[in-house]
Amino acid sequence: MKFVIDCLGGDNSPRANVLGALKAMAKYPDLSVVFTGVQEDIERELAAAGQTDRSRIETVHAPQVITGEDKPTDAIRLKKNSSMVVGLHMLREDPEIAALISTGSTGALVAGATLRIGRLPGIRRPAFCPILPAMTGGIVGVCDSGANVDIIPEQLQQFAIMGSRYLECAFGVKAPRVAMLNIGVETEKGDLLRKEAYPLLQNTPGINFVGNMESRDLLSGNYDLIVCDGFAGNVLIKTAEGMALELMRKLKRDIYSKGIYKLGALLMKRMFQQERDFFNYQNYGGSVLLGAEKTVVKGHGSSGPDAVCKCVEQACKMSLGGMNEQIIQSMQALNGEAAQ
Repeated sequence: MKFVIDCLGGDNSPRANVLGALKAMAKYPDLSVVFTGVQEDIERELAAAGQTDRSRIETVHAPQVITGEDKPTDAIRLKKNSSMVVGLHMLREDPEIAALISTGSTGALVAGATLRIGRLPGIRRPAFCPILPAMTGGIVGVCDSGANVDIIPEQLQQFAIMGSRYLECAFGVKAPRVAMLNIGVETEKGDLLRKEAYPLLQNTPGINFVGNMESRDLLSGNYDLIVCDGFAGNVLIKTAEGMALELMRKLKRDIYSKGIYKLGALLMKRMFQQERDFFNYQNYGGSVLLGAEKTVVKGHGSSGPDAVCKCVEQACKMSLGGMNEQIIQSMQALNGEAAQ
């Protein structure tokens, strides 16, 4: 396996990108990487990490940065020497390179992957699918979380197919339970989009559709994959993340408000550490852009080395599991049934 690691655009770049990739390489001996970014900075991080073996490492000088203020399509078109655009070009042109991992601009990455990499056969639009922890100890994916704001029912159907294959390949979830985000669990609930999508999802081969889901049940553990439009999905994800962060902050404030609470917290220190790790998004990897011809993983902008490592591991599992091939087969089965 050979991956491109975009080393610019994140809050902790390039250090987090380099160290995270090295950590993943230690776990996957067959993995080699190409770092794109400011070559001098990348070499400095490699030296600081004591990385003397360069047999599985390449560096490519691409000093331009695509920022969050850049218009995505303009940035992809004009900043040709940016670390992201160079990485996308290598991903498209080099048959040996299987994936790109970036913590840079989300909009630019979606635009670049769509314009430069292309889509799998039959896929209307790629979609992001981040992973969140479920209260039962498992995980739940949300597809889409922001790549497509305005969609049609057939796209929700495709999100269900792509997300199901992803959870199977990357996380070993068998027959993922798929639900559609809605304002109620009843079949007739929702707007026209969701009412038209419901029977499509019911009759889609290869997915385990279990009905509608209300947002309050996102982390319940009763569902493995939630399908929705990108606008609703983005609000859902950020609301869940925000509530978890604020809850942990309030808990910390309350603990330090009284001496007896501090004593109790000391006795429960290990439990609190476990809860903190449970809610830490960096432990769950990045958001995979499903439907692109090659694997693209978007890490959070504030990702540290461990989070980048998780992103690389996700790409490894998808490559080894043949996720894109399985998505193509599922789309062929869907189209074949539709033709009948």
